[in-house]
Amino acid sequence: MRGICLGLILFWFLSGSASALRIVVLYPAASPVLRALGVSDREVVGVTRYDRTYPGAVRVGSHLRPNLELVRALDPDLLIVGSRRAFPEALARKLSTRVFRYDPRTLQEILVCIRNLGEVLGRRQAAEDLVEILSTLLSRIKPLPRPVTVIYEVSATPLKVAGARSIVNDIIRVAGGRNLITVPRKHILLSPEKVLALDPEVYIYQVGPMNRHPTPPKKRPYFRSLRSRVLRVEELEFARPGLNAFTAALELNRFLLSLK
Repeated sequence: MRGICLGLILFWFLSGSASALRIVVLYPAASPVLRALGVSDREVVGVTRYDRTYPGAVRVGSHLRPNLELVRALDPDLLIVGSRRAFPEALARKLSTRVFRYDPRTLQEILVCIRNLGEVLGRRQAAEDLVEILSTLLSRIKPLPRPVTVIYEVSATPLKVAGARSIVNDIIRVAGGRNLITVPRKHILLSPEKVLALDPEVYIYQVGPMNRHPTPPKKRPYFRSLRSRVLRVEELEFARPGLNAFTAALELNRFLLSLK
């Protein structure tokens, strides 16, 4: 699980307090985790534009294009960011702020990040309690006789689907499915013809910021011969690598079981 939460910065623990009083969150999936760990509105001083977990925090732009001057003006003790692609190391050096990198790709890596955040924030017991709750959710997932083949639509125009490095890939696997897209990327462009050739048993399409008001797949001219069962899901509840991923896996497992 290397690289998922390397913002731990061990020297920080050795040289100062592990309790951050001013936090800026540049990766929205981490905010519900902070809330579940008991981090207050007073402590989270900055969030991205569409992050609603801490409504009183200052909006500092998007996670891909944060307003660095505004972030700096908030004088954070801790900056929580996503992948190195979204927030390169060069940006972290510009801000001279302690950084926690929240970039899990699997449900188990989310649990690791929760424990690590618990250490960083001085909330170890709260983190262990949360991990136990989420692990209990996973224990309720029932095995399928065989994996169900799945394609997950990220956006309809252009047609983009979830690859092997997306949290969706692991949600599908844990739920008892198999993502037919094995390219080691988060999202990939795919032609409708390729989807039809792969012939997934289930075609999932998300609705949300990345796929606003999509036409249901079987009503699209290019998918007239699509034989898949179709499932519509909410993007913010299904595709973020946070607490939602565990309930999403459980819900998808129930749907896949209903096909048998």
